[in-house]
Amino acid sequence: MKIELDENRIYFNNGSVKKEIHPFWLRERVDGEEFLDKGTQQRLFDPTTLSNEISINTAIINEKFLEINFNDGVKSKLNIEKLALEFSNEDTVIKPIPRIKWNSTLENIKNFEYQDNFFDSKEMYDLLVSFYKYGFVIIKNIPTDNNFIVKFANSIGSVRRTNFGEFFDVKSKPDPNDLAYTSLALSPHTDNPYRNPVPCIQLLHCIKSEVSGGLSTLVDGFTVTEDLKNENPEFYKILSEVKVRFKFIDKSVVLEDWSELIKLNDDKTFKQVRFSPRLDYVPIMEKDKLDLYYQARKKLSEMYNSDKYRIEFKLEPKDLMMMDNYRLLHGRTAYESKEGDRFLQGCYIDYDSTEGKLKHLKRKFNL
Repeated sequence: MKIELDENRIYFNNGSVKKEIHPFWLRERVDGEEFLDKGTQQRLFDPTTLSNEISINTAIINEKFLEINFNDGVKSKLNIEKLALEFSNEDTVIKPIPRIKWNSTLENIKNFEYQDNFFDSKEMYDLLVSFYKYGFVIIKNIPTDNNFIVKFANSIGSVRRTNFGEFFDVKSKPDPNDLAYTSLALSPHTDNPYRNPVPCIQLLHCIKSEVSGGLSTLVDGFTVTEDLKNENPEFYKILSEVKVRFKFIDKSVVLEDWSELIKLNDDKTFKQVRFSPRLDYVPIMEKDKLDLYYQARKKLSEMYNSDKYRIEFKLEPKDLMMMDNYRLLHGRTAYESKEGDRFLQGCYIDYDSTEGKLKHLKRKFNL
């Protein structure tokens, strides 16, 4: 990407396209100390109060800087590399991290070790990169006292509070309002599909594990849905077009939301899976369309529950798992509560937390 001058007109040229940069666009970005707060990077002026007749009197390129005199008397020295980053709407931090497909053959994934000064370390940066690649990470040696999961989550961003509270205890208990609070097996599912918006990321922290069962299970919804798209495009199409109603009810709240089981971005790439067959209600449609939909949903469920895609492992005390609730499905095997305690704590955070933390650490370590 190059900045080029032609008299008092300024252009960017990426080798295939050459476009003039509007003088007002450049005037908005003046960053002298009287115009921009260095700590917050927020403007100290309101660009909507400027004249619409902003123009450039003179401009020169001086090494890495673009020096401009505007017609309103303002002089500015703009970093060309910084400007070039704005010429693309593409995310330059998260999107370049490759999303790696995986199935039951997944192995040799790095586990991370909690240590002093962990939250603002290069190790935390590596952890977040791994999270975006695989959709989950496991951190060892997390303290189990004083609801430490909340401190861990808030070190990344902010806990997403729900009707289950700021955090929740996952263990068998009488009169539960969710099957998670039993000792039953849980088939692969995503959490809170009935919520708008759905919490993006779930954290689960193992406090006690005294039972032989209760293995954690994970399935990569991205891998499964991509395979479905290749193997049966018709099934994929209807599951990514028809919205179903997800509903949760307990004594104090009713939560509902409509969504596709496979949610796509505007460019038809993968965005999210929602799957919890105990909670979804398919809308009325023509019989032929319903026949196709039920066949497609059954196929998707069979793939999610297949040994081909599932990994199983035991979370030990002090293990914390962070997983992408938009990408992964999770579950557990049954256990016998008479054997002892199985006690986990959970909470949610959203993507702005992990994205903000990753961008901060990338800046801190000049990566």
